[in-house]
Amino acid sequence: MTTPQQYQAPSADAFLMGGGGAPTAKFPNPGTSVGGRITEKPTVEQQRDISTSEPKFWSDGNPMMQLVVTVQTEERDPEIEDDDGRRRLFVKGQMKNAVADAVRAVGGRGLEVGGTLTVTYSHDGQAKQRGFNPPKQYTATYALAANVALHTPDPGTAQPTAPQQQYAAPAPA
Repeated sequence: MTTPQQYQAPSADAFLMGGGGAPTAKFPNPGTSVGGRITEKPTVEQQRDISTSEPKFWSDGNPMMQLVVTVQTEERDPEIEDDDGRRRLFVKGQMKNAVADAVRAVGGRGLEVGGTLTVTYSHDGQAKQRGFNPPKQYTATYALAANVALHTPDPGTAQPTAPQQQYAAPAPA
């Protein structure tokens, strides 16, 4: 049995500026996607009970862990004062598998600041117990930070481009 994870102090900036960080990404319906450029180094923390805020543990006493990834989205919630669009993804369970598969698919070794991660709630799985909601199933895509940088024009040096000519194959005779 491992010892419970100790309290993880907030970053100096989060402590200074207050608040609990970026709002949580929400996936209300199948087809919902949340994604964008990763803005800070992902962290691993122990899951907490949504009702009591107590740390969660597996039946064998090991802590239930999750990866917290903050991405810059285009979302803005008028209910959140000064919403800058950042959202936190709490990556665990089936979402963890989807994200890991997306990282492996591009040859990555993990998530990087500057990389682009998009998670989509694809469908519901099968409920494991009667009376419980079925588990959400996810797909994910990831672009390495280096690839994102290569395909992002530098706003200071971007030159207007001439319209691209399209080639059309000649029609058969």
